[in-house]
Amino acid sequence: MLRSKRDASKRRFDDVNLDSDSFSDSNDSYSDDETYEKVPQTRLKIKMKEQDPGDATSGLDTKVHSTYSEIPDDYVPDSVSNIFGKHDFSYLKLKPDHAARPLWINPEDGRIILESFSPLAEQAQDFLVTIAEPISRPSHIHEYRITTYSLYAAVSVGLETSDIISVLNRLSKVPVPKSIINFIHSCTKSYGKVKLVLKHNRYFVESSQADVLQMLLKDPVIGALRLEASEQSTTGSGLVTESAPKMGDLKIPGTEKPKEEEGKDGERDGEKKADEDAEDIFSHVVGIENDDDDDLDAVHSFEIAPDSVETVKKRCQEIDYPVLEEYDFRNDHGNPDLDIDLKSSTQIRPYQEKSLSKMFGNGRARSGIIVLPCGAGKTLVGITAACTIRKSVIVLCTSSVSVMQWRQQFLQWCTIQPENVAVFTSESKEKFSGDAGLVVSTYSMVANTRNRSHDSQKMMDFLQSREWGFIILDEVHVVPAAMFRKVVTNIAAHAKLGLTATLVREDDKIDDLNFLIGPKLYEANWMDLAQKGHIANVQCAEVWCPMTSEFYQEYLKENARKRMLLYIMNPSKFQAAQFLINYHEKRGDKIIVFSDNVHALKAYALKLGKFFIFGGTPQQERMKILKNFQYNDQVNTIFLSKVGDTSIDLPEATCLIQISSHYGSRRQEAQRLGRILRAKRRNDEGFNAFFYSLVSKDTQEMYYSTKRQAFLVDQGYAFKVITHLHGMENLPDLAYASARERRELLQEVLLQNEDAATLEEGDNADSFVGRGSSNKRGSAKRTTGSLASLAGGEDMAYIETNKNRNKDLRKPSKQSAFVKKLYSGKR
Repeated sequence: MLRSKRDASKRRFDDVNLDSDSFSDSNDSYSDDETYEKVPQTRLKIKMKEQDPGDATSGLDTKVHSTYSEIPDDYVPDSVSNIFGKHDFSYLKLKPDHAARPLWINPEDGRIILESFSPLAEQAQDFLVTIAEPISRPSHIHEYRITTYSLYAAVSVGLETSDIISVLNRLSKVPVPKSIINFIHSCTKSYGKVKLVLKHNRYFVESSQADVLQMLLKDPVIGALRLEASEQSTTGSGLVTESAPKMGDLKIPGTEKPKEEEGKDGERDGEKKADEDAEDIFSHVVGIENDDDDDLDAVHSFEIAPDSVETVKKRCQEIDYPVLEEYDFRNDHGNPDLDIDLKSSTQIRPYQEKSLSKMFGNGRARSGIIVLPCGAGKTLVGITAACTIRKSVIVLCTSSVSVMQWRQQFLQWCTIQPENVAVFTSESKEKFSGDAGLVVSTYSMVANTRNRSHDSQKMMDFLQSREWGFIILDEVHVVPAAMFRKVVTNIAAHAKLGLTATLVREDDKIDDLNFLIGPKLYEANWMDLAQKGHIANVQCAEVWCPMTSEFYQEYLKENARKRMLLYIMNPSKFQAAQFLINYHEKRGDKIIVFSDNVHALKAYALKLGKFFIFGGTPQQERMKILKNFQYNDQVNTIFLSKVGDTSIDLPEATCLIQISSHYGSRRQEAQRLGRILRAKRRNDEGFNAFFYSLVSKDTQEMYYSTKRQAFLVDQGYAFKVITHLHGMENLPDLAYASARERRELLQEVLLQNEDAATLEEGDNADSFVGRGSSNKRGSAKRTTGSLASLAGGEDMAYIETNKNRNKDLRKPSKQSAFVKKLYSGKR
């Protein structure tokens, strides 16, 4: 029965089976704050009637009492019902053909359980990703949750309330509970009903329901801003009526296979036929026919002035009718077209096409977010969207390294000319030559509020003085940060596309993206892409490194910051890293070693004789190291600090070792895994990439490690625990093999002050990548310290001296005649 599903969803994965006691899926399992305590969420920007705006699922909580009213009168609890309490759903009646239907729906909190082994699972996944948030997607059972944000996203791509409820009911093993139906009605009653459309260089407030527009026109603020319609097709109330927008002859570049390649890939044709068969089964069960009724629909609109747009958006938000923005780029004749198209040899993958169809489903460009795993081709999705819109484009990245990579990718995949591509970084400030073009820059360059150089200010004036057809926000999860969120308002762009692999943050600001950028349009399943060969298969392992007795004694006595340095510099972790590097280099792997702690990064790299890159490494040296890593057989291992977490493209890397991380950040764990997720040249059957996380046993690092793995476990990855690396003791030249070496290392660690235990700032705070040490400015920094550190005692050692020698030091030293004469002259 459904009541057993809650316990079954408490999961931790290993290589063979499921352990139901390791992880809990309760609301308190993985908190989203940096201190790992439950904190109240901030108020949403869109108010929901009859529910707490601070909780995306609280709309269901107000209707929990209705769950009990749905219990049939003839229901008789069994002997174990009292154990499950309100989570006992054995009263729900299964439909006669329930075995053919893949969904269970929890009437209490909106959770949906999908049987991923069902023939309808793939099509049901597409529907569920549209209307619900994926919570956990292992091999056989997937878990989703209906929230206000997910329903906001659903209506933004054109789903109606009745369609959502109807499809849910036909896929569900039990009738859809009334509490769920009421929640869906309350959330979709006003969402998605009003659109702000730019077409023919004029702004229109548009809706498919005339009564909604009539209601808006009666509002004293909005009604006063309407412009008189000049079109002939107006109704008696003054609304403009026309056919609903549709895809029509709009073709997304890269979706049509070249004629010379047709028929070559029989395997792909077989997959396509299987998909069509599954689609037929889906249509038969769900009862949806592929009729195109768009021609029958009509939309109504009224015009407003460009300078009234912000006022109308604000007012619609206040009256619970938030505006969806769409860009009718095919009818925008004011902004010049950009000569750009995908090269004929470029073909996008099916999941990339599916994500873009959500964006251009009605022939206009919807603003929103696309979530794809690292290495799955997010860059090509952004490039294809730019080739579809064909207007001036601005791309914002987290670092100057990724800026150059985006520029190179545009030139590689599409026909844009180099003179039409401009780069705006601290080292390059150029403009494109024509009327339309592409600009690639970083968030920090655009968001900077300090005094700029003359060239930088001229470039910013250029960016802010014109309209942009399209803006691409790479690694969009950084946008809610205080200094980056102003970027969205500084640049005037008609359509916004956010790209990320990890739509998670350790604070409560990730939901702000729904209003800064737009709703989530598409999210891919990591394991599905790995099974189809689009991304690499990865074996994940957590290596337990016992603390040596000397280090553990000091660990128990020291303060929190020194403890961190002790478990990072653990000699056993040194040895494990050395053993794994030696093992994988012999296999022919390319290895990346990550450390957030710069002191440990340098210590490990220098001890093992490897190259390293951190925030202070000059840009030229970085690029030289990265190129050697990619193309030089003698350079098979590099050490990276936090600057390598995102955007750096190293497809050659097949092994990743993590020795130090940013506390319990789930996002960082997934981003680092992404460095080895690119499909490999050695992607033959049975080949795996490897991800090792080295953890000092019996320390706080084990807690952080468990929390960090939560996101990847929910994507279906299994972490194996390695308690001992066989053969490590026999490794020649093993580091810190003797007690004397370990004591010397301990003494060195204890003599370090607390600053050595700090973690390097990441790109969320500033863009260190590409700026190098030459541009770093000294600045005051407030940190928590001790009286010992203020007095300078932390980097001093007490040393006994001979007191008799002090008397000798007080005797006048022998000085030259010139010095004596100089001093006597001063007196």
